[in-house]
Amino acid sequence: MIHPTAIVSETAAIADDVEIGPFTVIGDNVEIGRGTRVDSHVVVNGPTIIGEDNHIYQFASVGDDPQDKKYRDEPTRLVMGDRNTIREFCTISRGTVQDQGVTIMGDDNWIMAYAHIAHDCVIGDKTIMANGTTLAGHVHIGDWVICGGKSGIHQFCRIGAHAFLGMYSGVNRDVPAYTMVSGQPSVPKGINSEGLKRRDFNEQQIRNIKNAYRIVYRRGLKLAEALQQLDELLPEQPELSILIESLRSSERGIVR
Repeated sequence: MIHPTAIVSETAAIADDVEIGPFTVIGDNVEIGRGTRVDSHVVVNGPTIIGEDNHIYQFASVGDDPQDKKYRDEPTRLVMGDRNTIREFCTISRGTVQDQGVTIMGDDNWIMAYAHIAHDCVIGDKTIMANGTTLAGHVHIGDWVICGGKSGIHQFCRIGAHAFLGMYSGVNRDVPAYTMVSGQPSVPKGINSEGLKRRDFNEQQIRNIKNAYRIVYRRGLKLAEALQQLDELLPEQPELSILIESLRSSERGIVR
């Protein structure tokens, strides 16, 4: 299952059924789980852990040194879950000791060509990053987030679950859960109602989320005042919990 032209370190731990294509390099301290396919001309450096049933396409660079001038060869890590698709020319860096020392990707993510995931990013599950998406360091992406083509996210920003970034979006503040944004800098455009329908949110839940969006963005309230109103709705509208959490955890301030 390993092409004879591939170079695989003696310290790499590769499951028996992993496919490794021609001219691919697997470096020291790399672990790759069963069912994963690594195509030709890929470089995977460690310490990196790659889970099961992933597919990494040709010319990707996974787990290499962070692009951070403070980096001094510390043994930081990249940890990737299962069933992720990493398309051509993507770059995914390891973490830095200035953060938790690890870049993390969950399961079932679809990362399209030329995307860049910088050091110390934390990616949830079932996200989509269209071609050319660029994440600066320390960015957190929630579950089910969609990033439009060539969207860029400033370092330390947080994108809440089910959010949607339009094509060419330039995000320099946190994006609350469920929210659609676009523009440079990005501004809120409503909720990701189409995405919620596809994920089996019912009509009442979507109406509740739309009303919560109005409380945050349409009533001229301070964020603390909006949160107070959302807290009162939460017992009967549990779908608001991830929105409230994304608002409370914001450190850079939310898009306005």
